[in-house]
Amino acid sequence: MLQEERRSCRLARSKTFLRRYSNHTQQYLIKVKVMGFRYTITLIIIITFFLGCKRNEPKRMTQKDVNEAKKTFVKINKVLIDEDRALIEGYIKRYRLDGIKESGTGLYSLVWGDATGDSIKVGDVVEFSYRLTLLDGTLCYQSRVDSPKKFKVGMGGVESGLEQAVLIMKKGQKGKFILPPHLAHGLIGDADKIPARAIIVYDIEMLNVYR
Repeated sequence: MLQEERRSCRLARSKTFLRRYSNHTQQYLIKVKVMGFRYTITLIIIITFFLGCKRNEPKRMTQKDVNEAKKTFVKINKVLIDEDRALIEGYIKRYRLDGIKESGTGLYSLVWGDATGDSIKVGDVVEFSYRLTLLDGTLCYQSRVDSPKKFKVGMGGVESGLEQAVLIMKKGQKGKFILPPHLAHGLIGDADKIPARAIIVYDIEMLNVYR
């Protein structure tokens, strides 16, 4: 009897959730913007569960449901990537960044200056000065003259786009790098100065490389 009451209670809560949010499910999926595959699929599975509560019995996820969820993710992801690309291309045109290149991962890079060292490799420790801004020019972070940024390449702890950026530089060079959200701080930002789903711009001068 107690289990039946608990089940009825859960169904009642599910129906309440459904009444409040079912009309906005599609809009919410679009507003979520891009996020990691695991989190998007989880979100879709949760929503599918609540939609199943329209009936008297909870819906069990089938392989078809999972496949449909994946298709939905692919569509949403494509829209968001296209949106990011349009914003970045607008920035490139506005600042006349001729020669900037897009990598296969979506990193935009422009490197110049005379190199005084070998190519940077995974395992090297890099030391560089930098400015990190948003596309609208808002300054988020920058290094101090007496305190450049330093990290070991390939060990994580920084944006994946920054890891990719330093690997195409050499000591003595400068570079401008545009990181779309999936190479920067993703869906939620850094909970400080970088907002959710922000495209960020790194201006870097490579000072030293240690092996």
